[in-house]
Amino acid sequence: MPKESHSKAADHHETAAKSHRAAAEQHGKGDHKAAHEHSTKAHEHSTNAHKSSTEAHGKSSGKK
Repeated sequence: MPKESHSKAADHHETAAKSHRAAAEQHGKGDHKAAHEHSTKAHEHSTNAHKSSTEAHGKSSGKK
């Protein structure tokens, strides 16, 4: 079970990173509206990644 939890957390981290890169690319192109949208998504994914990481850590250490 802990492996699944860690994989879920890793997936969220990867998705957040992709959104951050997309935001940076849009900023570089001067499309600040699209960059803001990507940044907002990146923040959501980062929040989910943190939540999943915390849950995975709890499961790994025997805490709930």
